[in-house]
Amino acid sequence: MRVLAIDTALNACSVALADGDDVRAVLSEPMQRGHAERLAPMVQEVMARAGAVFDSIDRLVVTTGPGSFTGVRVGLAFARALALALAKPCAGVSTLEALALERGKDGLRGAMITAPSGGYFALYRDGAPLIAPAMLEQAALDAALASHPRVLMAASAVPDIAALARRGATLDPARHPPKPLYLRAPDAKPAAPRTVGA
Repeated sequence: MRVLAIDTALNACSVALADGDDVRAVLSEPMQRGHAERLAPMVQEVMARAGAVFDSIDRLVVTTGPGSFTGVRVGLAFARALALALAKPCAGVSTLEALALERGKDGLRGAMITAPSGGYFALYRDGAPLIAPAMLEQAALDAALASHPRVLMAASAVPDIAALARRGATLDPARHPPKPLYLRAPDAKPAAPRTVGA
């Protein structure tokens, strides 16, 4: 199965094309802004490097968050639009699961993304969630880490896009929809209404 994987949730824009366990092409660029402008050209470059045409893609997989609000939306919108245009299924994987994949999906794997006054945490056993992704205050996060001292934690701040592409082939898109997973309210606040005239 040929899978195109996309990640824009954290501090990189990453794309990979895998054919079964064979990763045909990978491109990842560190960035905090500019995912929307860079993603489409990167997808084209990965396809060209792999010598593949878009019609040959069987499935897309994309990270769903947690992560940057804008980054998550960019990746999801692009992946869903491309899947719709190609009439191919699209699966979503939480950013925490994608991080946990960097050491494989077998055994007990955890992932954490730090955030102000705490972080996001999830725990997986053989690829299935044991502790679902959650936003934890620092004390709860410390307790979760202390209670699982033998867990192999993700060491990278950016998901392994090649591992995500391989994982995408094993997922049922109906059970792993490409929907955003925010886990907390956005930082931006709506502007107060203004009155015109008196």
